[in-house]
Amino acid sequence: MGGGGGGDTFTVDDALLTLGFGKYQYFVLAYAALAWISEAMEMMLLSFIGPVLKRIWRLSAKEQSLITSVVFIGMLVGAYSWGVIADKYGRRKGFLMTALVTTAAGFMSSFSPNYATLLVLRCVVGIGLGGGPVLCSWLLEFIPPPNRGTWMVVFQAFWTVGAVFEASIAWAVMPTLGWRWLLAFSSIPSFGLLIFYLCTPESPRYLCLNGKIKEAMTILDRIAKVNGTEVPSGTLVSDDDVVASDQDSTPTKRHKQGALTTILKLLSRELIRPTLLLWVVFFGNSFSYYGLVLLTTELNAGRSACAGHKVKAEETEDVNYKDVFITTFAEFPGLIIVALTVDRVGRRLSMAVLFFICCVLIFPLVFQQSDMVTTGLLFGSRICITATFTTLFIYAPEIYPTAVRSTGFGAASSMGRIGGMVCPYVAVALVQGCHETAAIGMFEAIIILSGVSILLIPIETKGRKLSDDVKQKCQPV
Repeated sequence: MGGGGGGDTFTVDDALLTLGFGKYQYFVLAYAALAWISEAMEMMLLSFIGPVLKRIWRLSAKEQSLITSVVFIGMLVGAYSWGVIADKYGRRKGFLMTALVTTAAGFMSSFSPNYATLLVLRCVVGIGLGGGPVLCSWLLEFIPPPNRGTWMVVFQAFWTVGAVFEASIAWAVMPTLGWRWLLAFSSIPSFGLLIFYLCTPESPRYLCLNGKIKEAMTILDRIAKVNGTEVPSGTLVSDDDVVASDQDSTPTKRHKQGALTTILKLLSRELIRPTLLLWVVFFGNSFSYYGLVLLTTELNAGRSACAGHKVKAEETEDVNYKDVFITTFAEFPGLIIVALTVDRVGRRLSMAVLFFICCVLIFPLVFQQSDMVTTGLLFGSRICITATFTTLFIYAPEIYPTAVRSTGFGAASSMGRIGGMVCPYVAVALVQGCHETAAIGMFEAIIILSGVSILLIPIETKGRKLSDDVKQKCQPV
């Protein structure tokens, strides 16, 4: 522990290693999991309400696509904005604001009287959902380094829980009560975040980096008490202080950094390459994941319509709930793959391999396939893309130092939102316009680009501690 200066010192990671993963972390995980379930439900409902509203409000394919795209436009704004707020004012304030926005707009959207109002409210929901990376950074900063990969996989599993839960609710609610009730029910988990907010702690790593050593020690003492362990003896310091001590230099006084300063750090010589490549991977992963979700509801119906078959118009046939439910379960084996590979094979290689396997699986969809084969290929593709998405959400915050972690993760997530914004015009509009081959070809190209980009990032974080120092974090593999 400690650096080269006089006296014993320890960092937050040293303390977490000693304190272990115990009851306190289970509470932090439970809160973050509720937020992740909430986000998954708000996102998954888009594949259910679009086809129904197209029929009820007589929307065009582009208007239907816009219902999904406006959510990603909001997330694009929110992902960066909440990251800056969390890095400047604290993780707790960041995710409080996201919960307030998501809860209010999500519930109000169930009362939308027309298409325009729904678009505005779903865009605001997207702004709130853009704060997801803040929760990831917050949770990550409470987990001891040896357990980080495993427990982040567990955390990501709650996205799948939310997705399956949403598919179940939609199957039960949509044919009977209608889309407004689905929107209302889907906002309930966000209310839970507000109820339990007062019990949540600030990140001790964030407090330590900003010179609030006493407050950070209070959190660590509380963790020790709940977990039945003890905080290491000595003085708590940040990684910046350890590096300064090792270099026999005086630690500089910290100050809150502005948004421009944070962005310049992301584009500094040490971070620009991983940052730009990470943006490409996030774009491709989000485009592919949400595109596959939408293809599940569009592909078979679109091909039937293009072949001249009569498509049923009853409300219960707007969406094939069985197919969506089946492919959603593909996320569970995807999580198992991540658990087995993320701390053994490594983050980068496992993601690249899964991207390329996904390409192989969706290629046959260029040609006409039976409904069963189409569902099976989408099921396999969904396994791969869920695994890459889960690993990416573990890997991305590990790349960045504490001072820019939420902002860096949020900016990368923003690029993902652009991918999600574009994908409905491929997965919905192109398919309904009888251009299925072009749509699948675009998916192929973007997934291959993502696989190559992840291999070009020069940092592997498997087994590494989180850092507060940019140069220490950015040593290449």
